[in-house]
Amino acid sequence: MNNADLTLLNMNLLYVRYLEAIDRELHVPLGCLYLTKAIEDAGFTVDFRDYQLNDFAEPFTVGNIVDFLHDPAKVIGFSVMANLLPFALKAMKAVKERYPDRFIVLGGVGAKAVEEKIMNRFPWVDCIAVGECERTGPELIRTLKAGGDLREVPGLVVRDRSGGLTRTPERARIRDLDSIPFPAFHKIDLSRYQGYGLMSTRGCPYPCTFCSVAPIWNHDSTFRSVENIIAEMKILHEKAGVRMFLFQDEFFVCNKQKIMAFCQKLRQTGLSILWKAFGRVDLTDIEMMEAMADAGCVELRFGIESGSDRLLKEIKKGFSAEQAISRVTEAVKIFPRVDAFYMWGFPFETLEDFNQTVFQMVMLRMIGARILPSMLCLLPQTELFRENRDRYPLDFSATLFPEYMITGHEISHLSHFQISPEHRPIYDFIQTNPDIFPGFFHMDLKNNVLPKLKILKKFGFYPEDKVGEGTDSCGAHSPRITAAPGLATRVVEGTAG
Repeated sequence: MNNADLTLLNMNLLYVRYLEAIDRELHVPLGCLYLTKAIEDAGFTVDFRDYQLNDFAEPFTVGNIVDFLHDPAKVIGFSVMANLLPFALKAMKAVKERYPDRFIVLGGVGAKAVEEKIMNRFPWVDCIAVGECERTGPELIRTLKAGGDLREVPGLVVRDRSGGLTRTPERARIRDLDSIPFPAFHKIDLSRYQGYGLMSTRGCPYPCTFCSVAPIWNHDSTFRSVENIIAEMKILHEKAGVRMFLFQDEFFVCNKQKIMAFCQKLRQTGLSILWKAFGRVDLTDIEMMEAMADAGCVELRFGIESGSDRLLKEIKKGFSAEQAISRVTEAVKIFPRVDAFYMWGFPFETLEDFNQTVFQMVMLRMIGARILPSMLCLLPQTELFRENRDRYPLDFSATLFPEYMITGHEISHLSHFQISPEHRPIYDFIQTNPDIFPGFFHMDLKNNVLPKLKILKKFGFYPEDKVGEGTDSCGAHSPRITAAPGLATRVVEGTAG
């Protein structure tokens, strides 16, 4: 019998299937390792397993997940993002059937805003952890081992003895992020990973209506000190030879004073490292960008979303199209790579709005920016989904998914996706639960998404389909992934739950 107090499984995978091959990108699972460290420091033992490291020829078979979890601890935690939530729920059911006495906890950001719906429909989920994990995790384990009442533990959705659900009080945020120990890097072989992320902040105060990240933190931001961030970089560089870092949080550029101090102190260390970060066009300027580049920043990423001022105002982006053009024009002269992210498929986006966006994308591409369009992803915690779910039809296409919802079950043919027969049940499961998995759906596929996709193909932002390939009953085609997930897409790191 496994003597650990918790078996923690990371299911935040970045796989793409191309015909018979699987392209795997291994990223250090920060959220799980923060939780592991907190539980170990509380005196418990964690059996951490990273499913990214599986060596199965077919990783997306539920039986393989069960085998990977052979002989788990009495408490099993699953960390998952929204794209793999349906698969994780199916896997959790199979694990419960093999190990009926285990207590299964769902964590990560995947269940955000649909916790009660999941618990009501899927009885094999015993508990869902909500919010930051470093305080909740140890208290949950301590309470279970003592036979206590989980309804007294803040930050959970849990079943009570009568079969009903209880959402316990919200746990207070950790205000001093420097007080959190560094992730449990000793639990993994760092040399096996390709992506090394850092979180310099938690939360973003901006109200962008499409954003699924800021609502996870209730639009409340907390910060690490410059010294604390650099100390973690130094450890990873000296112990594991890490030379390239990605700041995964979208609020890295939170204010000029802090960024200038970070750059100065990083230069003073003499560390031979490079890094990438996200920035807002209205919070950066030439002086800041030059300081970043001088301190080793080789890639700056801007979330621009639209070239239409009307639409930017509608989605509460907080800056103008002119500001975006000006900032990217400056940035491409400073950094080796500048990424400009755009969101398309808004149901209230007119073709006039969309054409303004395409014009801006073409213009910025011509001056050297890398343009990364992403189809709108309708996650349940977003204001955009809540405000529009009853206004527009919610459509499912078997060959067309938002880039953020690529799971690895699909086979990519570059111009479209194909679902293998053995994975069809997962998509049937998704279609029967659209309120839990809206990220796989579109708002008004025929009149909104498909006409815009056609225009994007015309201008080379997505590949043209070969005749006779990639159509479904709606005549839809799926775009290829425009860049490798986790490197050029905006990843929501699972540090919550």
